[in-house]
Amino acid sequence: MANRRGTPPITANAALPAAADTHGPNAEQALAQYRQRAAWYDLELLPFEPIRHKAVERLALSAGQTVIDVGCGTGLSLPQLAAGVGSSGLVVGVEPSAEMLAHASAKLSRADASVQLVLARADAVDDCALPVADAMLMHFTHDVLRDPVAVQALMRHVRPGGRVVSAGLQWAPLWAPMANLFVWSAALYSTTCLEGLNAPWDSLRPYLDDLQVEPLWAGAIYIATGRRNHRPA
Repeated sequence: MANRRGTPPITANAALPAAADTHGPNAEQALAQYRQRAAWYDLELLPFEPIRHKAVERLALSAGQTVIDVGCGTGLSLPQLAAGVGSSGLVVGVEPSAEMLAHASAKLSRADASVQLVLARADAVDDCALPVADAMLMHFTHDVLRDPVAVQALMRHVRPGGRVVSAGLQWAPLWAPMANLFVWSAALYSTTCLEGLNAPWDSLRPYLDDLQVEPLWAGAIYIATGRRNHRPA
């Protein structure tokens, strides 16, 4: 754990689990993909920054809270999350790619809150002693959402009433073929599993109350917001 006056450490769990079933998300393929993209990832995501800011705003963070950023990548969300919880709060970034996490570490000199970076897959967070958070961000984490083991593990780390926000790609309406062409090409480039693009957030539905989904970009992007219910995960 470190604040803006120090260099944040990278905390690694003992071992990353084996790859996911080939019929669903492929963890090893995803790691290889993001290892290659780490150096220029921030530039690739630049057009999507307004969506990121809107998703973080939906978390409605306040001072002193704890928020987990699932698949934090190169840390693009961390400064805004840190500003939301203030110097008395905690931001935990979880990311399976060491290369991406190294870039995230370099950004944290601008963070105002304590920040902890955890090298782990989403389905292994129970091995990392993560806190139970007040809020969770899942920004463009389609593969994670399509892994029920990962979703269940993550939901164990959000308190009842805590806000969960997910944003990412989805199939647009049939009347928007260009939007769907964008979704198809972007998903092939950035995910290992196209399953569930019609409603990527549906894996969260059993664990969230008041789930609301906002379509953006002619329906090609969504932001889903809900509150953690009392259902055990």
